[in-house]
Amino acid sequence: MRIRLISYMLYTVTGLSVLLSTQAQNVENVHNQSTKRVYQFSIHEEIMPGTVRLVDRAIEQAMAMDADYILLDLDSYGGMLDAGDSVHIKLLRCPIPVLCFVSNNAASAGALIAISCDSIYMSPYAKMGAASVVDQNGQIVDEKYQAYMRGIMRSTAEANNRNPEIAEAMVQGGGAVEGVIDSGQILTFTTSEAIKHGYCEAEVSGISDLLAKAGIANAQVSQHQISGIDKVLNFLLNPVLRGLCITFIFLGLYFELQTPGIGFALGVAILAALLYFGPLYVEGLAEHWEVLLFIVGIGLLIAEIFVTPGFGVAGISGLVLIFMGLVLSMVSNTGLNFDLAGFGAIMESALIVLSSLVIALAVMFAFFGRFMRSGFFRKLTLETSEDAVAGYTTTIYTEPASLPGKTGTAVTDLRPAGKIEIEGEWYDGQSEGPYILKGAKVKVLEVKNNYVIVREL
Repeated sequence: MRIRLISYMLYTVTGLSVLLSTQAQNVENVHNQSTKRVYQFSIHEEIMPGTVRLVDRAIEQAMAMDADYILLDLDSYGGMLDAGDSVHIKLLRCPIPVLCFVSNNAASAGALIAISCDSIYMSPYAKMGAASVVDQNGQIVDEKYQAYMRGIMRSTAEANNRNPEIAEAMVQGGGAVEGVIDSGQILTFTTSEAIKHGYCEAEVSGISDLLAKAGIANAQVSQHQISGIDKVLNFLLNPVLRGLCITFIFLGLYFELQTPGIGFALGVAILAALLYFGPLYVEGLAEHWEVLLFIVGIGLLIAEIFVTPGFGVAGISGLVLIFMGLVLSMVSNTGLNFDLAGFGAIMESALIVLSSLVIALAVMFAFFGRFMRSGFFRKLTLETSEDAVAGYTTTIYTEPASLPGKTGTAVTDLRPAGKIEIEGEWYDGQSEGPYILKGAKVKVLEVKNNYVIVREL
C-alpha cells in the first residue's frame, strides 16, 4: 500500500512538472510570436549612387537579423534617375515587407521609391509626386525620358496593387485621371489625397504611431548604422574636399615639373588624384574612360616636357584632357550621353575645376618663394649658385664643331638640364632623355643653341 502511494505521488509530481514546463514554453512562444523585429534606415538626401549602396546594406543587415519588417524613413526631393531605378528594383524584390514613412517629401525619384514599398504612411504635412525627369537645373528633359519614367511608375504601382494611372500622372505627359487630376498637369498628393486614392495607408505623427497603426505591437526596432567606409566615402565626396584634391593635383604637378625627380610633389599629386577619382568611381559617377582621359593627359604633358622640350601640341592636348577628365568625372552620364545631367551640371563642374586652379595659382605665387627658401625644400633640390666665378656663362658657343664627340662630367644633376664640365670648362648641358646624376661621365652629341646635348656614358 505504501509503495503504491509513493508511486502515485511521484507520478503526480512528474506530471505537474511537465505541465508547468509546457505552460512556460507556451508563454515564451506567445511572447516571441508577438515581438516583431523591425529594421529601420533613412534616406534624407538626394538620390545618388551612394543611396543604392545604402539600401543594399540595409536589406542585407535586415535579412541577417531575420527582421519581420523593414522601415524606410524617407525625405527626398529626388535625384538621379538611374540610382532611383536601382533602388526601386531592390525594394520590389526585397523578401521582407517594406514600410515607408514619408516624413516630409517624396518627390521625383523619391516618389518612385515610396510607391516601391509595400505600405506607405505619411506625416500630416508630407507630399508625394512630381516624378518628371529633369536635369540638374530643374528643366524637364526630352519626352523619351518622360515616357520611360511613366512606364517605371506604372509598372511599380501595378506590382503593389495601386492605381497605375495615378502613378503615371505624377510624370509629365501622364494624362488626366478622372476625379484626381486634369490633363496637362503633374500630380502631387497631400497626405489626405494619398489616403483617399489608395497611395497611403494612414496619416501618422511619427515612427511609434506608424507601428501602432500598422498593427505591429511590441516592436523591437534596430537602427541602421552607417559603416566606417561609408562615412569616409561621404566625407571624400564633399564638394569642398573635391576642390581641394584638384588644387593639390595642380600644385603637385607644378612643383614636380619645376624640380623634376624629387618625388615628393609627384606623390602628393598622385595621392590627391586617388582621393578625387576613387570615391567618384565607387559612386558610379567617374567612368573608366573619364579616368583614362586624365591619365593620358598627364602622359602627354610629361612627354611634352621630357621628350620634346618646349610646349606644343602634346602639352596643350595634355592640359585639355586633364581638364576634361576632372570635369566629366563629376557629372552623371551614360557613356557619352550627358542629357540627364544637362549643360548646367557640366558648367558647375568646370567652375569647381577652374576655381581649384585659381587657388593653386594663388598658392604658387604667394608661397613659392617662401617654399623655395625653406630648409625642407633645400634638402630636396639643387642649390648650386650659377655665377660667373663658378664658371657659368650664357654665351652661345662660338666653336660648336669642336665639342661633339668629347666627354666630360656632370657637375650638377641634369633633370634634364644642368651643368657639365669638359676639359676644365663649364657648359650648360642637357640630357637627351633620361636624368643624369651629378658626377656621371657624359658624351657630347651636339650643340643646340646655348645647350650641349649629352648622353650618359
